[in-house]
Amino acid sequence: MKNNIFKLSIGLFLLAAVLPGCNDSEFLLEKPQTFYTNENAFSTSGQVDQVLVACYSQIRVMYCFLEENMPSFAFRGGSGTDMYDVATIRRAQRFNDYGIITSEHEVFNTNYSHWYQLISKANLALYAAELPQITWASGADKAYAMAQARFFRAWAYRNLGELYGGVPIVTEITTTPRYDFARSTRVETYQYAIDELEAILNDLPETTATPGRVVRGAAQHTLCQLYLDKGLALEEGNSGEAQAAYNKSIEYGNTLINGSVYGLMTERFGSRSNENPDFYYTSVVAEQMPDRLYSAAGFVMEGNVIWDMFQEGNQNYQDGNKEAIWVVQIDYDAMRAEDGQSKLQYSRVFGPVFRDPMATHCGGMLEDVGGRGIVQIMPTMYTRDMIYADEYAADLRNSDAVFRRTFLGNTPTSEYYGKPVPWSVLYRDGQDVDAVNTAKTQIFPVSCKIATDKYTGLANGENRSNLFRDEYLIRLAETVLLRAEAKMRAGDNAGAAADINLLRARAQCGYMVTAADVNVELILDERARELVYEETRWNTLLRMGGTIAVDRIKKYSYWDDPRATLTRNFNLWPIPQTVIDTNKDVIMAQNPGW
Repeated sequence: MKNNIFKLSIGLFLLAAVLPGCNDSEFLLEKPQTFYTNENAFSTSGQVDQVLVACYSQIRVMYCFLEENMPSFAFRGGSGTDMYDVATIRRAQRFNDYGIITSEHEVFNTNYSHWYQLISKANLALYAAELPQITWASGADKAYAMAQARFFRAWAYRNLGELYGGVPIVTEITTTPRYDFARSTRVETYQYAIDELEAILNDLPETTATPGRVVRGAAQHTLCQLYLDKGLALEEGNSGEAQAAYNKSIEYGNTLINGSVYGLMTERFGSRSNENPDFYYTSVVAEQMPDRLYSAAGFVMEGNVIWDMFQEGNQNYQDGNKEAIWVVQIDYDAMRAEDGQSKLQYSRVFGPVFRDPMATHCGGMLEDVGGRGIVQIMPTMYTRDMIYADEYAADLRNSDAVFRRTFLGNTPTSEYYGKPVPWSVLYRDGQDVDAVNTAKTQIFPVSCKIATDKYTGLANGENRSNLFRDEYLIRLAETVLLRAEAKMRAGDNAGAAADINLLRARAQCGYMVTAADVNVELILDERARELVYEETRWNTLLRMGGTIAVDRIKKYSYWDDPRATLTRNFNLWPIPQTVIDTNKDVIMAQNPGW
């Protein structure tokens, strides 16, 4: 310490001695010997790839709740849709009260900005790839790098088109401020993304040795979705063109489902294929003894292929999962070493809170109650119960292994200790409205997609907030559902039913749908059953147009907020008001209803 004080004193002395002799202020001017520009910042192809890695990272941020905020809860979590709402303890973060939601809301601005950040990175990668000083190992390597960048750009515009409609198409890096961006139409936005993807199909490999990198199947799946989107946007007054778009959607779906390396997983597989999920009924770690396992109490949950798909180590095509087309990479060792974003905060964000409303019978934060949840987003009654009513009940996706409804009392003083706590007790039936709302919005069935019976990293201080499995962005089951929807819209209800039954047969459902069952409601219900906690539900509802989003939000919202305040009709999110206001040189129209 004394030595440091001495050095500081010497420095101050020298500075005081020098300053009086400086009469010329030029010594304050910065005179850099060199500086980075877009032209000289890149010297190797590896640096270009680092920009692509930044694109993958941006995707992971947006899809894995690395930004734990309302924009993420809405876009990725689907909060405010028919499928998800908020608990009593999160009412300040509600996103379905249209008395407070305006075009200036952070959800709209942050998500819009995220997509253009991704486009900016992709444009930079494309610019850098063509610089004369960059040497590539082969023409194929350069083509693949550029194809990845163009894929990201198309992915961004597909999302922008579904959420916001027609938006400005930006295809080059911008080096000076601009205030003259012009909106395309929704169809033009989709068409741009289609053109991008069709141009790169031959430059994308069918498979890669490296998990997580974009492959041809990801582009084909996205084209299946984009042509469906385009058909929906064209339908009014353009039935012929819409039909052609639906046929193209079906064509791309056929390529992936019938003629590729991918296939639905129908048999048990992977790291835990010989295991069943099991839990200790206990609220403290010290009580985790074999005689307090669910199985020891006579409640055996049989593992199945759906459960296998969401166990750690089972998500990648390279690991034997032939349903996996594009997967975000999550790795516990990488997280510990340097990558703090390599985690899925699903148990925390999606997980229930038993410990407060139900501690008398079933509390704590261990595996049996879904981990350390803080219920930022909760499934509506539609998601947890209605879609499995009556003939739809028998379904592996509704089994205890996959969507667990059996909770044994874990408080020794409870009359239900070691026994199933009835849902009438969990939901506090017969108590006052506030007690019921608290229980129903904080306690619900726990999906194997958001929690596990074996958390990684507990010995190193992890606390059952995070999962460390990889995460699907595209799997073939969704391709099947997209093709089913395209067939329905093209007039082939029998074909649509056959597609839906591919998934229902895999899930060993007791009821197979018929052509007479097929309509938009069935498509949305089946997407909810198959893709709960996976799909971006706002995209799905808004891309369908009409009043579908508004109608379903009003019908299935847990709270009455939208039924009381949703007086406007909309099928797009608004263009953020700040975007309109700062685009001063060109008038940018707002979307209808906002």
